[in-house]
Amino acid sequence: MKIVFPVESYQGEESLLYGHFGSAPGFALLDTETGTVESLNNGNRDHAHGACNPLQALGHQPVDAIVVGGIGPGALNGLRRAGIRVFMCDPVTIREAAELFRNGSLPEVTMEATCGHSHGNGGCGCSHPH
Repeated sequence: MKIVFPVESYQGEESLLYGHFGSAPGFALLDTETGTVESLNNGNRDHAHGACNPLQALGHQPVDAIVVGGIGPGALNGLRRAGIRVFMCDPVTIREAAELFRNGSLPEVTMEATCGHSHGNGGCGCSHPH
């Protein structure tokens, strides 16, 4: 399984989960079969608010799931249409988030939990369940 995590700076499994999918400087891609973690640039970071193209952001990498701190409704819909499941997590390291994911402790993001307004410095600013 391939899981993507938005990150501010790539530091392998010690990378911290970034607060918002669309404005993340980059992503960490974890392959759970091999245990490898690699860095991906956000190919759509400079989009207009509400116009995130999540597949372009991921460089069209084959992905099974994404773990986010926050995400807008447009990005969530785009990922769902591509068959990618999205899960919510507090800002922790990729290692911690991956463990929570494996344990089934992360809720799947609902439309009600998306960010519907602009955000700054990586923080979503929306209220969502954790």
